[in-house]
Amino acid sequence: MTAQVQTQSAYDVIVVGSGAGAMTSAVFLADQGFSVLIVEKSDKYGGTSAISGGGIWIPNNHYFARKGGNDTVDQALTYLKAAAGDHVDEARLRAYLDNAPKMIETLTRTSRVRYAVAEKYPDYYPHLPGALPGGRTLDPELFDTSLLGEELDNLRKPSPSTLLMGRIAWTARHAHKAMARGFGWQLLILRLMLRYKLDFKWRRKSKYDRRAALGSSLVASLRRSLMDRNVPLWLNTDFSGLVSEQGRVTGVTVVRDGREMTLKARHGVILGSGGFEQNQALREQYLPQPTRMDWSATPPGNNTGAALQAGLAQGAATALMDWAWWAPTIAVPGEEKPRGIFAERAFPGAIVVNSLGKRFINEAAPYLEFVDAMYRDNEVTGGKSVPAWVIFDGHFRHNYAMGPLMPAQVMPDSRLRKEWLNTLYWKADTLAELAQMIGVDAAGLENTVTDVNDYARTGIDPDFGRGGNVFDRYYGDSNVKPNPCLAPLRKGPYYAMRMDAGDIGTKGGLLTNADAQVVREDGQPIAGLYAIGNCSASVMGTSYPGAGGTLGPAMTFAYVAANHLASQR
Repeated sequence: MTAQVQTQSAYDVIVVGSGAGAMTSAVFLADQGFSVLIVEKSDKYGGTSAISGGGIWIPNNHYFARKGGNDTVDQALTYLKAAAGDHVDEARLRAYLDNAPKMIETLTRTSRVRYAVAEKYPDYYPHLPGALPGGRTLDPELFDTSLLGEELDNLRKPSPSTLLMGRIAWTARHAHKAMARGFGWQLLILRLMLRYKLDFKWRRKSKYDRRAALGSSLVASLRRSLMDRNVPLWLNTDFSGLVSEQGRVTGVTVVRDGREMTLKARHGVILGSGGFEQNQALREQYLPQPTRMDWSATPPGNNTGAALQAGLAQGAATALMDWAWWAPTIAVPGEEKPRGIFAERAFPGAIVVNSLGKRFINEAAPYLEFVDAMYRDNEVTGGKSVPAWVIFDGHFRHNYAMGPLMPAQVMPDSRLRKEWLNTLYWKADTLAELAQMIGVDAAGLENTVTDVNDYARTGIDPDFGRGGNVFDRYYGDSNVKPNPCLAPLRKGPYYAMRMDAGDIGTKGGLLTNADAQVVREDGQPIAGLYAIGNCSASVMGTSYPGAGGTLGPAMTFAYVAANHLASQR
């Protein structure tokens, strides 16, 4: 397009979006001498990254190697090719595997970002060749948010589900130990609570922990790193299009303070503004049906596909448009977005059924595969699996969490919000009564529970193999025998919660090459235009190889894009 308004400013590179990938690219660009501007649509920075787990999937990383871990690029490539199949060009896979370890080693050496290896967090497909039982996922260390000063007010707040008691920071390693009830888990929780309670000075300022963890830690440490480099970040700046001259992208148009501005980018534009999951029209155009943007666990009003539409206007190719980073969600009355249900599905004593009362997948399966199975079963059953229902008994309710319901031993039903009953959860003395309340076939549910109770006794799930691999068992209760993911449903009252076909972002987007350049249908790059993160077609194809399979590539191709821009000067 041709600019119609007067150019207001010029930078070497303009980055659209303020998630982990976008901010990582700005850090690397600034360190190579580029002047950089980040523009962010929202009044908060951090995007979906800030409410995520913050993990990054980095095969052959130096943290794992230092602890004696054994991984190689070839082994990881074997695994990725088995997972992604023919959906991704091998050159992109190799670019990711070659650059991911370099990215994190450089970033942690030169910035405020700090990670530790999650040694016990397995790859999501342990049955595939090249998979590892742990070591490829990195977990952010805690970050002191007082270092942000006034910028702390602009940080997107983490989801309550990522905080202990809704306000205390803990790492994924802490959460795993507590949820799996590993040795010393009660002492760990007590220590975290005491650390929070005894921070009297910070308590007078905020009800939230001084420390950030997970995605909040990653984003906060990146923002502090940008502050160290004096990189400007404009909030409330809505990206509206790309400017191009003679086939090269040379800038962007934005709306700021109610007026349109054209910003010149001397060397290029990096799009890192998320996917299109918050655009209902685009969901209906591309994603499986039924689909609703209010099932998504991402921030409402953001990730509306602006980068996708701008790239298409420049002739960009796309891929994987019918896929998302699926994750089942539960809507909580009064909260701005639903909560993703990740670990809880592996806890023993809860099952998920369709409206026929039948299971349709191993409940502990990776979240992408779980929602994919919802859609597949929905098609086979004629619309009986979207939504699905998670069912559990009084024993489960006493001992385990499910979404916003903390274990009854710390949050009994009498302390739950009254408006949650029959909106967030349903409760009955018998399975038959519960089935009638939620519109599920009672006989089907009774038969399913009878079968699962038998499976819990033997420890073998012949239908779906629940608890039969190292990934399933990661969040299972290590004290439950013979299968940490299976327990009978026998003790009333019985509970149900609605589970929607949600997501943590879309997977399809602008197609890029091994240098993170956006390409046209003929494979030729659009000069000056790069895309990273969820506005680009995922390098993982239709798979989700491990925890951090979204942010790891976003940050890696941020590093790749910065290096490619530097090579073109």
